[in-house]
Amino acid sequence: MEHPAAKRRCGPPGGGRGPEGPGAAAEGGGGGGRAETLLDLSAKRVAETWAFEQVEERFSRVPEPVQKRIVFWSFPRSEREICMYSSLGCHPPEGERDSRVPFNRGLHLLQSGAVDRVLQVERSFHVSISFDRCKITSVSCACDNRDIFYCAHVVALSLYRIRNARQVELRLPISETLSQMNRDQLQKFVQYLISAHHTEVLPTAQRLADEILLLGSEINRVHGAPDPTAGAGIEDANCWHLDEEQIQEQVRQLLSNGGYYGASKQLQSMFNKVREMLRMRDSNGARMLILMTEQFLEDPRLALWRQQGAGMTDKCRQLWDELGALWVCVVLNPHCKPEERALWLALLKKWNKLDVCPLEEGNYSFDVPGATAALQLPSVPSAEILHKGSTSITNLEGWVGHPLDPIGCLCRTLLEPCRTDQEGLSLYPDAAADGKKKVLYQHVPVPSSPSSGESYLVLALEVALVGLGQQRAMPEGLYAQDKVVRSEEQLIALLDEMEPDERLVQVLRKQAALLLEGGPFSGFGEVVFRESVPMHTFARYLFSALLPHDADLAYRLALRAMRYPCSFADLLPLGIPATPGANLCPPIPGLGDPKWLHTVLGSIQQNIHSPALLFKLAQDACKTATPASAPPDATLLNISLELGLQVMRMTLNTMTWRRREMVRWLVSCATEIGVQALMNIMQNWYSLFTPIEATTIVAVTGTTPATLLRLNLAFGQRDELCARARAVALQCAMKDPQNCSLPALTLCEKDHAAFEAAYQIVLDSAAAAGLGHSHLFTVARYMEHRGLPLRAYKLATLAFSHLSIAFNQDTHPAVNDVLWACSLSHSLGKSQLSAIVPLIIQSVQCAPMLSDILRRWSLPPPGLAALSGRRHAAKPPAPSGLDKAPLGQLLEAAIAAYVSTTHSRLTHISPRHYSEFIEFLCKARETFLLAPDGHLQFGQFLDNLKQTYKGKKKLMLLVRERFG
Repeated sequence: MEHPAAKRRCGPPGGGRGPEGPGAAAEGGGGGGRAETLLDLSAKRVAETWAFEQVEERFSRVPEPVQKRIVFWSFPRSEREICMYSSLGCHPPEGERDSRVPFNRGLHLLQSGAVDRVLQVERSFHVSISFDRCKITSVSCACDNRDIFYCAHVVALSLYRIRNARQVELRLPISETLSQMNRDQLQKFVQYLISAHHTEVLPTAQRLADEILLLGSEINRVHGAPDPTAGAGIEDANCWHLDEEQIQEQVRQLLSNGGYYGASKQLQSMFNKVREMLRMRDSNGARMLILMTEQFLEDPRLALWRQQGAGMTDKCRQLWDELGALWVCVVLNPHCKPEERALWLALLKKWNKLDVCPLEEGNYSFDVPGATAALQLPSVPSAEILHKGSTSITNLEGWVGHPLDPIGCLCRTLLEPCRTDQEGLSLYPDAAADGKKKVLYQHVPVPSSPSSGESYLVLALEVALVGLGQQRAMPEGLYAQDKVVRSEEQLIALLDEMEPDERLVQVLRKQAALLLEGGPFSGFGEVVFRESVPMHTFARYLFSALLPHDADLAYRLALRAMRYPCSFADLLPLGIPATPGANLCPPIPGLGDPKWLHTVLGSIQQNIHSPALLFKLAQDACKTATPASAPPDATLLNISLELGLQVMRMTLNTMTWRRREMVRWLVSCATEIGVQALMNIMQNWYSLFTPIEATTIVAVTGTTPATLLRLNLAFGQRDELCARARAVALQCAMKDPQNCSLPALTLCEKDHAAFEAAYQIVLDSAAAAGLGHSHLFTVARYMEHRGLPLRAYKLATLAFSHLSIAFNQDTHPAVNDVLWACSLSHSLGKSQLSAIVPLIIQSVQCAPMLSDILRRWSLPPPGLAALSGRRHAAKPPAPSGLDKAPLGQLLEAAIAAYVSTTHSRLTHISPRHYSEFIEFLCKARETFLLAPDGHLQFGQFLDNLKQTYKGKKKLMLLVRERFG
């Protein structure tokens, strides 16, 4: 029997593995005798463009102050090339392209001279790294910085070994050195080693010594001894060092902070690391993905969402989507072994059986009690879809939006060899700091058909166009629908990166023509089914790409796309060029052919039934038609006005919160066209606007000084426009007097005849009960403000005929209006005062309000009161005229109101209201005393209360204590 590790030290003394030994890596990578396939191009390109020295040169530009120095401790193996998880394999996300990344920090430590075998500055760290067949199999650093990345000190030591391979002393495996020692040397070696580390190794040394001295022990039955410095055997499995415990802990912490953007970003960075491993054919990629999946399934939120019958958050859904996409990449890897694929399949089946494993839609509502929804895999088609009689869609599950993303994968694979060498040679382009560098593609001929002129770039474009143009059924789940939209956007983003040269334009034209003639398999065919995915997003791309080269074809495609029902508010149909930032198609030179624009207008009016979409199109058309540096385009302006008018008609009886904005925009658009357009919408206001919109927005905005100045009208045209606006205001006042009377009066102020007509409309409406007291009081105050007090008084008296204030409504909203009307009548004279008193008595039964009115009227005018105050400062002015008409009538009404109110309050009074009632009687006494015999009247009133309510002994006791 022989110890397995002993095999690794077999050979003559001095024959241990060095840089050129069996374990050393060939400098140029592995070779092979088979022909390259398309998939091999990517792997070859990685080996050619991501050489380690080039990466070092790129990272050397990142500045960072010197931090720590590292003492070289041990280096068991020597390799010419290594690749660490903290450096290579893929373009890292934006957040990792800075000096905080461990690779960048470690590289700078090395370049700043921090690695030193003798000198120690600040704090030193002991670092140990083990290599095996071009891979780092284990690391140890005294800094204890744990992460999925190697720490900066490990990076620095590794790079030092790479750059200074000849300066690092190459030592034989320790087993070879020990074999050269005699017994005395071995004993001295062991005793010195134990002495140097006696507190750490003495128990282990004693135990091993006891086992060696025991003849039948296990250690004596095994030939040889382990040698950790000799490396692994050829037949042993080998993989990069991966701290599994740290990965689990990091994913667990990030998921616990799943509501924060930073956590999702870091998890996405870990997904990118898995992609990097898969690209480099590193077996740790699957290992890391398994660890992450297990932690995802242990997320406590999954059980909570399932219990509540709620769907997971959008951020969590996106992370699970990425997890699923990576598993697709792992399982479909052609280089994996059958036993590995079997293991992964077993794990996936095991995870799929867990109750918390989220569904494709992320919705657990079918588990909620009572729920019946069935689980279906995405001024797999459901039976309902299969049996719908209105559909004949062959492609129930489309290629775009499919969980495996076949079109996206194939398109990206075809584009991979087409990237220019300049773009591919640098891991971090110079433009990364200033923004995303535009990807450049070139035509690479397809080897199988050199004579046809086909290139991978042409094939990529064709694949994307065929997939996007496929007529397919819209999935029923909202999340699956969102996947369709996102997949389309990602594919179109790839297409936007391709510069449309002559060859690509020919492909575009050919495929566009085929889409128009493609029948039920094409989303642009003559027959469009109700369940089809809308083609609006794809049509925007085709329109903008084809318009400079074939405008006729571009407009035909756009018109076909408009037939789809607009069920997505953000999928706006194309057909009218838009301005930058309008969230439509990119800006296009020229405003289009008038013939096509009118055709587009007709198609929009026929097919689009969403007011919000129509309004958005109208706004964009108006902006495009009125550039800042060029004259306006009359055709496009009229089209935008027509769309706006259609929106007004559609929303006239179904008011929306955006109606006011829409009306203001329509007036502005009509103003841009000219005075005739503005007069036309005023003339036809009844079919477009409500009366209040026509009066307060259309008529008023159309005659403001800014509008008149913008129109640059002659005096005759200005008078005609203002006359039309006044006519609209009068019509609206007749139709809706409550809301439009005051605006009509304001608009007609400068025209006597129109003002009189508006005033008469108010009077007629008041007589016919078309105006309430609040509107009449408002118009009356306006008349007083305009210097027409008699008309204000007239309207106030009409308002009293519609007013009724009960005995307990002392906080009635019309209180201030009543007091204002009384002040107005008092100022006009005794005749108006006498006429309004009966109206007040009839309309107001509230005793405190009548008392307040009476007290205001009983005082002399302000001027006389001030004069009296100077002559007789010690004696207040006595009330005057309270025993005469008309104030005598009001005083009697106020006293009667207090009497009736008192009895009403005592009917259902409770003890907690006794104190409040006493205060009420105090106010009543003040009003009684205004009468010549008020003292006697109040006494009789109290005697009557004491006799009538003698059963309320406590309350009557309080009355006697206060009033006697």
